[in-house]
Amino acid sequence: MSKEKKQKKNEERKDEKIVEVNEEAQAENGSESEELEACRKELEETKDKYLRAHADFENMKKRLEKEKANAVAFANESFATDLLTVVDSFESALGTIDQIEGDEAVEKIKEGMALTYEQLIKVLKKHGVEAIENEGVFDPHVHQVVQQVESEAHEKNEIVDVYQKGYKLKDRVLRPSMVTTKK
Repeated sequence: MSKEKKQKKNEERKDEKIVEVNEEAQAENGSESEELEACRKELEETKDKYLRAHADFENMKKRLEKEKANAVAFANESFATDLLTVVDSFESALGTIDQIEGDEAVEKIKEGMALTYEQLIKVLKKHGVEAIENEGVFDPHVHQVVQQVESEAHEKNEIVDVYQKGYKLKDRVLRPSMVTTKK
């Protein structure tokens, strides 16, 4: 074989080798790009799971903080509810003692009871316990109707009389007002 033919044959082999290497590289690139795409997809799924878990955590954290604040705010609810019977007894005693006409000692007892009652009401207010307003229209969230009566001086569902005062602790009803309304 002549030198030229050998050289030509060598070049053809080199060209074939280059084609083979290019084909292998393309095949390798194809599998690498598929692998890269799979990794991207997995990363997106993992990122989505992370964001959802983080959002759930933040929501739970806020809910627990709110529950804790409510627990602190309403920790004395049962104690305040128990004190309401004392307030009722005081009001009843004040109403009864006001009817008694008497000497200076009775007047001093009236004054002492009134001052003690006022002090009790101030302490309750200081801790968020307040009487429910019983003027105007019946509100089922804070009033309990115990009787309905006919009255020309009142509108329908307007409160006519109060049997027992209601109280609330902050925005929570401790005891609804027991009222009479117009039919």
